[in-house]
Order: sequence, then structure tokens, then C-alpha cells
Amino acid sequence: MSENNLKKKHISELTNPQVGVVGSGSFATAIVKMLVENSKLVHWCVRNEFVKGAIELRGHNPTYLTSVSFKKDNLAITTDINELVSQCDVIILATPSIYLSDTIEKMTCDYSNKIFVSAIKGIVPKHNDVVAHYLRDVFKIGFKCQAVIAGPCHAEEVAMERLSYLTIASAEEVVGEVLKKLFVSDFIKVHTSKDILGNEYSAILKNIYAIGAGMASGLGYGDNFAAVLVSNAIREMEIFLEAIYEEPRDVNESAYLGDLLVTAYSLFSRNRSLGNLIGKGYTVKSAIQSMNMVAEGYYAADSVYKTSKEKGLDLPIIKTVYQILYEEKNAEKSFKKLTQKLN
Repeated sequence: MSENNLKKKHISELTNPQVGVVGSGSFATAIVKMLVENSKLVHWCVRNEFVKGAIELRGHNPTYLTSVSFKKDNLAITTDINELVSQCDVIILATPSIYLSDTIEKMTCDYSNKIFVSAIKGIVPKHNDVVAHYLRDVFKIGFKCQAVIAGPCHAEEVAMERLSYLTIASAEEVVGEVLKKLFVSDFIKVHTSKDILGNEYSAILKNIYAIGAGMASGLGYGDNFAAVLVSNAIREMEIFLEAIYEEPRDVNESAYLGDLLVTAYSLFSRNRSLGNLIGKGYTVKSAIQSMNMVAEGYYAADSVYKTSKEKGLDLPIIKTVYQILYEEKNAEKSFKKLTQKLN
């Protein structure tokens, strides 16, 4: 079905869309929690039979956000992505980027009249590209059938029902409004945007900058330096976004600056935690192995640095983080050099 037919025949009918979530990590679990506020039934494709059985038996994810309880009648759980996609109008992808292709490439059912929403804040490694391009190029899912979820929104705070904010970016205004109704609640506020690529790239970039903020903290730099680092980071982000995809945007909005701030400063931030360990003297390999969650910024740093180099962009924070992660540069010496380039 063409995108135009989708728009005319399907979007207007989505008054009570069937919605599904692919992934069983912390953010996927948080998304399911948000959705059950408004949907009587949420379809959930989880990693394996163990996770499926544990949720069906005990009403909570056995590994991530274990404090969140679900009513069993609100969930339809499967390990088969084709079963979920076949039954849903809206499919929210919330796996770590490194597992996305292995998961979604099992999809053989008809998905031509579906809306795919990326809650993945990373680069798809096998294709070295963002999810929006991956879906378009590999699965022929056009931007009119896509959306992106951005923050600032930590899964742990959603679990505690602390007020959180989402930005939903979609090319089609009607898609954004349908998705907004699915998520908004007493503890979730939602804004819409048309900047799909800008929101996706900024969510990726802020993870790299958060690793840098963590490195600085681990090295003993204080709040004064952190403020300078982040203020330089948002300027770097703007340079990168404009070079990649020109679009009227204000990087001081919450989806850009707000998400950067919370990821750089929050103790819930896994990317900041990774950087903190490296700053304290862990090797990159040992720091990654010590974490039980994926730090997307590690994988993104390689792709973003190489892209920025190809485009001739001067992004000293990105370069410093990349060199420490991938070229075994000494963190202390690298940050000492970086301090001379920030203002």
C-alpha cells in the first residue's frame, strides 16, 4: 500500500489503534507502562520465553524496572514479532540499536499499513545509519509512516510516575496527534514535532556527550566544568544537525537541550555511568562489561565522529570521546587538551 493510500484509508481510522512494543529493556518497559494508562490492551514482544513467562506469572519484568507492576489483562505478550506486527496498527521499536536488525529482520508479515515508531537512541551498527533511514532503505517504510520518540524522559522516573516529557516527531501531523493521545497522562506530557531526523540525531548525540560528562566527573572535574562542557555540547549538536539535515529547529527546546541536560547530569544515565567508570581508570572494555545495560553512546561515537570528519566539522568533544573510546587515548591527557578548546 502506498503512503498516500495509507494516509487516506488508515490514519483517519485510528481512533482506537492497536499498539505494540518491541523490546523488553528498561525503556521498553517504561513505554508499556505509559501506554497502559490509555490503552485497554498493549501488545508486547519480549526477548524470550523466560521474560514472557515471568511477566505473565508475576506481572512485572524480571530484569528491568522490576518495581513496575502490570495487570495481566492489559498485556498480550509474545516472543514473535510477526504476531505482534500483524495485530497492531502502531509498532514501537524499543530495543537497543545493536539488536534491532536481528529482531526486525525476522518480520515477514504484511506491514504496509502500519506506523513504526522508533524509541531507539542509537545507530544501527550493521548499516551505520539512524533507524529512520534503516526503516526507509531496508523495509521501504517512508517517513510518512514513521515517528520518533525523544525525551527528556528517563525510564526510572517513569516507573516512579514522576512528571516526564516526551517529544513525538512525525512528518504527518495526524500521526503525531494519534500517538500523542496514546502517551499523554497525569505523569506524561507530550509535545509534537516534524523534525524526525533532528530529534533522532540529537537523541544519539546526547548519549555521546553524556559519556564525556561522565568521563569528566570520573576524572574529578566539578560542576563548573560540567556546565561549560554541556554548553559547548549543545553548540556542537547544532553544528552537526545543520550539516546533516537542515530544518527550522530551536536546539534550546526540551527534545534537544533538555534531553542533553538530563542525560549528561542524571545518575540514571547509563551513558554518563560508562564515562564515569572510564574517567576513574577502567578500561573501555571493562567498563562496558561491568554494566548490565547498553550504553548507546559507545556505538554511536564511532559513526558520528566519522561522519563529522567526512563533513569537515570541528567538534572537539565528539573527537575527544571517540579517541578515548576507540583509539585508547588517555582520558586525563585528552580532557586536559579539551579544556583549552572550550569556552
